[in-house]
Amino acid sequence: MNIEKLPLEMVTLSQDPHSTTEGDREKVLEVAIGREVRAFRRQQEITVAELSNITGLSIGMLSKIENGNTSPSLTTLQTLANALSVPLTSFFRRFEETRQAVHTKSGEGVEIDRDGTRANHQYNLLGHIGSNASGVIVEPYLITLNDQSDIFPTFQHGGIETIYMLEGEVDYRHGDEVHPLKPGDTLFFDADAPHGPEKLVKLPARYLSIISYPQNA
Repeated sequence: MNIEKLPLEMVTLSQDPHSTTEGDREKVLEVAIGREVRAFRRQQEITVAELSNITGLSIGMLSKIENGNTSPSLTTLQTLANALSVPLTSFFRRFEETRQAVHTKSGEGVEIDRDGTRANHQYNLLGHIGSNASGVIVEPYLITLNDQSDIFPTFQHGGIETIYMLEGEVDYRHGDEVHPLKPGDTLFFDADAPHGPEKLVKLPARYLSIISYPQNA
């Protein structure tokens, strides 16, 4: 299954700042600008006092700007941009970014095929966001094993995986070690090593499997 083509009803997008009221949106903009000013200043190892001397702006005004407590004029922003040697538009980049959220209701995860499907392991993808500012892809799955499922301790793929046991008991292999997993247990590991359930101790078993890897992987 191509996870980039999930059913539209599975995805709800929220854009933080565009869904707010005008007053709230202005406040979000002030905070976004302040964060960028602070980040650029710290990146260049400039203190607030030094930036004040360079720009002629008071320390109090700079503090208000960095904390999002005032709306700086374009002239002030241009002065800060010149002092920090960055484009004026760089102060707005986080404000303009679209943020995504995926809301998957109970029982509505998309069932997909993966390597373990042939061993009767059921995979329900709980959500997926493609390109994003973090540079990381995260795929959350709900995996269900029943009395028709076989062991499959030889999964291998890139990235980092986290397993959280919800129900049942499974002896889970990772490399040369076997970990007995019971409800509430967590296993966090490098997914490049052979891994998977080696013994199905108590069925049905259900666990969350969260896989993360770089976008360019």
